[in-house]
Amino acid sequence: MVVFKNKLLCIFFFCFTKLFCQTALNNIVKTWQADPDLKTALLSYCVINLKTNSVVAEFNSHQSIIPASTLKVITTGAAIGILGNNYRFTTKIMYSGVFEKSTGIINGDLYIVGTGDPTLQSENFRKDSIQITDKWAVILKEKGVKEIKGKIIGDATYYDKNIPSNWIWGDINNYFGAAPCALNYSDNKFSINYNTSTIGTKANVVSTYPSYITNTLNIASNVIAKGTEDDAYVIGDPFNYTKQVEGKIPPNKKNYAVEAVLPDPALLCAEQLYLSLKKINIKCDIKKIESTYKFHDTIPKRDLLYTHYSPSLDKIIYFTNIKSINLYCEALLRAIGKGSTYVGIEAVKKYWQKNEIDVNELYMVDGSGLSRANTVTTYLQANILSKIYKDSLEYKSFFTSLPIAGKSGSMSNIGKKTQIENNMRAKTGYINRARGYCGFIKNNKENSLAFSVLFNNYNCGAKEAKQKIELFLISLFEVN
Repeated sequence: MVVFKNKLLCIFFFCFTKLFCQTALNNIVKTWQADPDLKTALLSYCVINLKTNSVVAEFNSHQSIIPASTLKVITTGAAIGILGNNYRFTTKIMYSGVFEKSTGIINGDLYIVGTGDPTLQSENFRKDSIQITDKWAVILKEKGVKEIKGKIIGDATYYDKNIPSNWIWGDINNYFGAAPCALNYSDNKFSINYNTSTIGTKANVVSTYPSYITNTLNIASNVIAKGTEDDAYVIGDPFNYTKQVEGKIPPNKKNYAVEAVLPDPALLCAEQLYLSLKKINIKCDIKKIESTYKFHDTIPKRDLLYTHYSPSLDKIIYFTNIKSINLYCEALLRAIGKGSTYVGIEAVKKYWQKNEIDVNELYMVDGSGLSRANTVTTYLQANILSKIYKDSLEYKSFFTSLPIAGKSGSMSNIGKKTQIENNMRAKTGYINRARGYCGFIKNNKENSLAFSVLFNNYNCGAKEAKQKIELFLISLFEVN
């Protein structure tokens, strides 16, 4: 009889605790529901206690909703599980024809064969000022190469040359909408540098960097000096060398950079290798530089000169999540799919399904969350985080990749001087009228929680939506 009473007491305590948590968060929901800015919005959250693996608070948690960049937790978590923390992309320097080592002459073509490494000459992995192609050139010289009679070819045939089909026109020419390439280079972006003067005057294009040597980037600009932020956007065919730029940038600036998408990353990589070879007196022809994206049934026999390895996957995932880099995430998805976005998506879903996740609550069209066609549920996201938490190898590298509240990345201005500062790590997400957060927090009882909160279709600015969600995030400290 005593055991029965204890069981009743435990049940009562669990129900009371859950009711208290729900009541605290329900007050926030009532505030949201009374807010005219959120009258037409779709709001959802889910909170899971990681010790008991139970949902302690939720609202619309099984409702499909656009995740924006919070989708990255699903892709990067699967990438660690499928590929492993030590996975590295490879880029191979190969040649066709004959390499006469006695003379140092390659009577054939030199190929840079990519498999999607997003870190080549990336701003996040430049430990020194030496360009990656300079390092390759030195290695080739050490192997005895003195002259290349044929072409220098940037080989990007491992991927199809395409853009995720649901990305919108307004995104795909701007740096955050850079499509993955099998031979990614320099983050697949370039800077259009402006000088501006007084408010209302037209901004002047002074340079582009990096520049092509066999093609010319044409900038049709109608950018005005106005405001305090970069409000310029690039439109047009992302594979074209003419870029149209509209919008506003701050006045009285020198070399103010607006970042646009490279039309051909593989060609730029080949050109940079040409320049690096010339610097150390390896003979090659400027008229024989090209890129290839089309797979040919009859590939000439090629021999390997050198294999370049990327940093390990855990380091790539760190920057993917801390800086929310769409290009990195799409490259990871295609690595999972052996070059295919579609195959990658199916593999991600199968991975989570094997981990007892109901993938009927997940609809993916890309890996990064840039498309508004993606949908998830907050229950699915919180549940995936709970699975990651239980995997000690996966959790460590994944957890450290998430921005810290009040300290780093896109969470640096969230929860400052509150209980969640330095106590919450979360992936953020934002696209037009869609904002969210999902991650981990330790509550006031030192219990670890996984959570996801998503807003869609609000009628206020992004900053105001952020402030409304911040109140929810701070209140999670009191959830048991």
